Amino acid sequence: MSPQQDNTSQRDKPSQRANAPQQGTPSRRDNPLQRHNPAALSPPTGFSHAVSVAASGSRLVFLAGQTALDGAGKVVGQTLVEQFETALTNLLAALAEAGGAPGDLARVTVYATDVADYRENAHELGRIWRRLAGREYPAMAVIGAVRLWDEQALVELDGIAVL
Repeated sequence: MSPQQDNTSQRDKPSQRANAPQQGTPSRRDNPLQRHNPAALSPPTGFSHAVSVAASGSRLVFLAGQTALDGAGKVVGQTLVEQFETALTNLLAALAEAGGAPGDLARVTVYATDVADYRENAHELGRIWRRLAGREYPAMAVIGAVRLWDEQALVELDGIAVL
């Protein structure tokens, strides 16, 4: 049966789905990350359920938490969406300085002072992610925090990348 004749969804083909490359920002050809999204789990939207690493000859980069600080050390942006964009830009700048690209991210944790606000803005946050980092999603979690180090900060992102 040719691929055009096969009407089975990717969700019904776990072996193909788990190993298929994702579309979006390309990562290096030798990238040791493999994203896994089992058919038995709810389809991921904006994250991968698991990311495995072939560590031989690779380098782990641990990215410190980034908030919406500008170059002068002041929090910019009044809304979670505005601050998310700056925090993600800062995280990607730190990653680039270490020699990495968005497709090298294996894990990102988002700390939000208002998870309900984060959920309400999930579509806009997803658009920002795709514009800045592409469609190769790392394993992710959103964690509610009472407050962050910078009192005006509404969101913070940290991560782990494999180069």
